[in-house]
Amino acid sequence: MIVDYAIYRDGRRTEGPEDFSDALALCRRGTDAFVWIGLYEPTEKEFDLVAEEFALHPLAVEDALKAHQRPKLEVYDDSLFMVLKPVGYETKSDVVSSGEVMVFLGDSFVVTVRHGEEAPLAAVRRRLEADHDMLRQGPTTVLYAIADTVVDHYVDVAGELQTDLEELEAAVFSPTGGGSRDTASRIYAFKRQILEFRRATGPLAQPVGRLSGIGAFGDRVPFVQETSRPFFRDVNDHLTRVNESVEGLDRLVSDILSAHLAQTSVRQNDDMRKISGWAAMAAVPTMIAGIYGMNFDHMPELHWQWGYPAVIAVMAVLEVLLYRTFKRRGWL
Repeated sequence: MIVDYAIYRDGRRTEGPEDFSDALALCRRGTDAFVWIGLYEPTEKEFDLVAEEFALHPLAVEDALKAHQRPKLEVYDDSLFMVLKPVGYETKSDVVSSGEVMVFLGDSFVVTVRHGEEAPLAAVRRRLEADHDMLRQGPTTVLYAIADTVVDHYVDVAGELQTDLEELEAAVFSPTGGGSRDTASRIYAFKRQILEFRRATGPLAQPVGRLSGIGAFGDRVPFVQETSRPFFRDVNDHLTRVNESVEGLDRLVSDILSAHLAQTSVRQNDDMRKISGWAAMAAVPTMIAGIYGMNFDHMPELHWQWGYPAVIAVMAVLEVLLYRTFKRRGWL
């Protein structure tokens, strides 16, 4: 459905005609006006009207309707199509959730399509409507503001993940926390959340690089003003920092999992040493008792008066010697 629809002229919001064709024609009469339509999870029938009026490419329309797209930037004859994945992080459940924002950008129009609950487009529109100088720059300003808001939220989520990872690390290396049965599952679940976050931030590097015109992406992107490149370079700097942080988080989680498995292996070795020590101590009296329990007629000490207390004493002495030896070596 259409969430918001307005014409922006000279940096200020004005209500436009209900017919999208009339609104677009009105904007194209002057260079300082553009129309911005915001939609939320539109149906195919609802979106067909917008796609037809603004001559949106059918492949981009299909992507906008089906969602579940990777962040990307595609250039068509009449418009620019960009996909971003805003994310949210629920600290209580340690779950990273993502939405999708599709932006169609033309010479005199912006069409935004939102999927999920993590897209802050209403806040972006309010912020731009309060900054008339920014809105005077045209449709490119909307694309920059959306990208900047999404990436800035990436920075916040990366910081929250870092904090939770430090807490998980402290729990793993605590005297008792590392031995709990669900530790490995907690680490693995956290790694899955980082992967979900990475799917949103990693693929976005190339589209933002093209918009900022840095490195191998030096060609001009249609429908994007040259004067906006420094702003997109700022977004690219923040995104690069986020991607570096995600790489660090992923490596650290893998290291924590390896350390936990090593701790588990050491504990198992300690347990095996203790079991072996007690088994050896139990084997000595068992062996002696087994020898004297064979009931042969001609056995030494079989009819000796002090045979029983002597055997018990030998067992006790050997048990004490074995216990002290294993204790000294740290087996018990």
